Amino acid sequence: MASLTTTQRTVLTGARVVLPSGVVDNHPLTVEGTSIAANEPAEHSTLDLSGRGCTIVPGFVDLHNHGGGGASFTSGTAEDILTGVRTHREHGTTTLVASTVTNDLGVLARQAALLSELVEQGDLAGIHYEGPFISPCRKGAHDEGLLRHPDPAEVRALVEAGRGAARMVTLATELPGGIESVRLLADLGVIAAIGHTDATYEQTREAIDAGATVATHLFNAMPPLQHRTPGPIAALLEDERVTVELVNDGTHLHPSVLQLAVRSAGAGRVAFITDAMDAAGFGDGMYQLGPMQVEVRDGVARLVEGGSIAGSTLTLDTAFKRAVTLDGLSLPDAVRAISANPARLLGLSDRIGSLEPGKDADLVVLNEAYDLVGVMRKGEWVVRPS
Repeated sequence: MASLTTTQRTVLTGARVVLPSGVVDNHPLTVEGTSIAANEPAEHSTLDLSGRGCTIVPGFVDLHNHGGGGASFTSGTAEDILTGVRTHREHGTTTLVASTVTNDLGVLARQAALLSELVEQGDLAGIHYEGPFISPCRKGAHDEGLLRHPDPAEVRALVEAGRGAARMVTLATELPGGIESVRLLADLGVIAAIGHTDATYEQTREAIDAGATVATHLFNAMPPLQHRTPGPIAALLEDERVTVELVNDGTHLHPSVLQLAVRSAGAGRVAFITDAMDAAGFGDGMYQLGPMQVEVRDGVARLVEGGSIAGSTLTLDTAFKRAVTLDGLSLPDAVRAISANPARLLGLSDRIGSLEPGKDADLVVLNEAYDLVGVMRKGEWVVRPS
């Protein structure tokens, strides 16, 4: 007769835990198999974190990420992509959407086919197309020669190339075909994100009414806020239907601007992202971002030609620490921005984004300085607290 096996049950004790109801000191957190379990008497092993000043938060969720660990999601092999995924997992990102950059439509379709296989395997949570349907006036680190108007037929073709894995498309919705493409994406259940845009306030409002629900890296690659021509920033911040992405690395946004955005939108409408490229978790040097050459110096990525910021080298553990030590966010608000809100946008709140019984055992352990000391994904330690 085959032997029966019991699911491993582990209780983490001695830490404060950030729950949907608030921060609870010395709260036991039970992991059974791949999931969080109710704290009921049962045979278990114990990991005692007492005396270390530890805090346990949900695993981080990154909606916008181009790579890491020296590997790219935009042009690499499956092993390259997994190298980047592993790098970000070691920094607390247990759920990750892979972002592309502007390229020929055929190239993007081939990348999408590869990325969709990794989505099917459970290594990625989806695909985000950043370009080519963006404004040449606000192109940032995208090849202007490959930009195109958001023709709905081409938008549909890219979504279909993802074989059900497409989760978000960034568009300059003021371009010809933009509003029609937003409506199409809404019908397909794909997030329409406004970004790399030169839209006016009124044009942005029209796009939101058509179904756009995300602001791609708010403030970056769009007209600045002005008192007579407020542009897209005011429209995106004021509308309760929109979640705003923020890159909290100290380079993309001055801390006062990030704090202004959080106060204006409210913690329930903010999603911290990395917009990371290959150098995240790897180091300075020369890199490729799609067809563009990038130099990373002192942790800041810029195009060799023109000097535009080219993504970031950020990891979400750094973004979280900045949020609670420099930006004045409470622990629950930081968790909303880095876990709960992006999980909601992806339609995954039933599985991830908070520490509740029945959800995936995705969690991050931080020490008293809010440095990462442990990461668990689906009940397995990626980084085990020492």
